[in-house]
Amino acid sequence: MMRILKDLGKAFFVGMLVFIILGVIQYINGYEFANGREILVMFLYNQLYAIVLYMVNAQYFGFLLKTFPNQVFKPKNLLKGLFGGILVTLLGLFFIRVFTEVVIEGRGFSEFISSEKMQHYYISFIISVVVTTIFYTAYYYRNKQQTIVKEQKIIAGTASAKFDALKNQLDPHFLFNSLNVLTSLIEENPEAATRFTTTLSKVYRYVLEQKNKDLVTLEEELNFAELYMSLLAVRFEDSIVFTSPSKLQNPKAKVVPLSLQLLLENAVKHNQVMSSKKLYITISEENGNLVVTNNSQPKQVLKESTGVGLRNIRDRYALITKRPVIINENRKEFSIAIPILGENIQIMNTSDTFISEKKYKLARERVEKLKGFYIHLTLYVLFFPVFIYLNYISEAGFPWALFPIVGWGIGLMGHAAETFNYNPFFGKDWEERKIRDLMGKDE
Repeated sequence: MMRILKDLGKAFFVGMLVFIILGVIQYINGYEFANGREILVMFLYNQLYAIVLYMVNAQYFGFLLKTFPNQVFKPKNLLKGLFGGILVTLLGLFFIRVFTEVVIEGRGFSEFISSEKMQHYYISFIISVVVTTIFYTAYYYRNKQQTIVKEQKIIAGTASAKFDALKNQLDPHFLFNSLNVLTSLIEENPEAATRFTTTLSKVYRYVLEQKNKDLVTLEEELNFAELYMSLLAVRFEDSIVFTSPSKLQNPKAKVVPLSLQLLLENAVKHNQVMSSKKLYITISEENGNLVVTNNSQPKQVLKESTGVGLRNIRDRYALITKRPVIINENRKEFSIAIPILGENIQIMNTSDTFISEKKYKLARERVEKLKGFYIHLTLYVLFFPVFIYLNYISEAGFPWALFPIVGWGIGLMGHAAETFNYNPFFGKDWEERKIRDLMGKDE
């Protein structure tokens, strides 16, 4: 309801402007109003046209926004909007004339139809086109500024937020499983539970230390893996046989923190571990990957695995490198290979990926904007002689065609300034400052 009232207010204001401009044109041409009643009638007719045409175009534009969300100003959608706007404007003009001629003037409908001519629509249609063009241009500029602010906020937060979300899955996941083991040990072997608690404190310290790190050295992660396996040895004793590399090719190479812990935990979680069926887990370096291998002796469980651990590792590596996490499985053996990254790699590669994608997106949007401007320019060039011809055949005695030509030309200049990033009053520096201000307020 509020939106309709606002649109009515805008329509009334536009009608006032049109009424003043037409009055000035008539005055320049030497026309004199007979009395105040004539002025009032002219004003009411003018407002009828203005309100009806504005409202039908506003409703149609609202329909376009719902049909093409965030894509109204793409060239093909803009053309649809243009021709659709022309159609609804002509229909609006027809019904206005039916109302004024048949209802108010009392003419018969058949007589009205037989005497109707296209020249009855020229002036009203041209005024409507100019007003609609201004309306579209104003909305386009406002929508562009809002889109810029939203996109900058999304780019600034997406990469770090996604990576942090993946890392934060680890704490509760790890702690929950460790406490389950400790609970079992307290009942089975209190002495082992004490040793487990001591080792757990060291392990969890590492978890907390690595929480805010994006990458850790291979040496650190392997040392932690051995510490973690000592936790499991407290419970399973000699039922797990663990082997890790005695010497690393590059100890300072990088891996995702706690990735080995998740893989080792999965091996124990999904396989039978007992003295008669020992679980053999081996960590090795192969072809630039760190490979965790275990013999396959799956547990007979009713509930299937959720796959959170493996998905977490895959997602975190996908944000850093294009090298995949490789899984190999057969009846006898299960192995997972995670990429070993160069020691100079930085997590900023994630941002670089987003920046590259953003550059491509901006380039594509730039092409779309250029296409839109050239289509707009072509339409203006085509309609320019049409306005002059209509002015000529109307025999008005005044070059009223200058108004739509100049008005539309101003809109075209605004479109050109926006397309080619030129603004003598509000330059790029002002836009950037305003974006930062708005982003700061939203926070």
